[in-house]
Amino acid sequence: MYADRFCFLSVVVLTILFSYSVAAQSWDFIKEKDGIKIYTRKEAGKTLKSYKGVADINAPAEKVFALIEDVNNTDWWDKNFNQIKVLLYEKSKRAQYYLVYDLPWPVIDRDLCVDVTVTTDPVAGGGKITAVPLPGVIPEHHNMIRIKEYRQTWTVKPAGKQMAHVVLEGYVDPAGTIPDWISNMLIVDSPVKVFCGIKQRLEKK
Repeated sequence: MYADRFCFLSVVVLTILFSYSVAAQSWDFIKEKDGIKIYTRKEAGKTLKSYKGVADINAPAEKVFALIEDVNNTDWWDKNFNQIKVLLYEKSKRAQYYLVYDLPWPVIDRDLCVDVTVTTDPVAGGGKITAVPLPGVIPEHHNMIRIKEYRQTWTVKPAGKQMAHVVLEGYVDPAGTIPDWISNMLIVDSPVKVFCGIKQRLEKK
């Protein structure tokens, strides 16, 4: 009897946990622009949302991946960054860099140190690029706010011989007091600008 009751309770608990996990992983569609789809979802235990951008790029996966992975070639990045300094770069392995978000006055600029891990798929082409904060390398500046909660993952897969399926997922807490429209710019507008930069660089006209 007790064994049956324990099994029943276990099933109930697992069902609840599974349902919660599925709900927590659901993305809300926000908008589509130039073939770029943007989604957001509530981040567990946070007031801010995480973001996801999805697009098919008209270029081979290995070519798209090579562009995203190369932190020495950042002219296609979001122009909200007014300073980018590469601290370390090992091609197709890892990278470290420092950047500054140039935010409209009177909002205080933000800076961020990033540690990047690269995983390639030599068979299919493409791979994954994961970025997280890198503490203790660049001293914090008195006239900027350091971003300490951040993550970003690029996933690039072939979607045909001359097509790549690209997914960008991330979360950033700009810290301090910041207007909602600035937060929206960071989680919605910024991914669109980045994807547009890739498309402009690589897609055949």
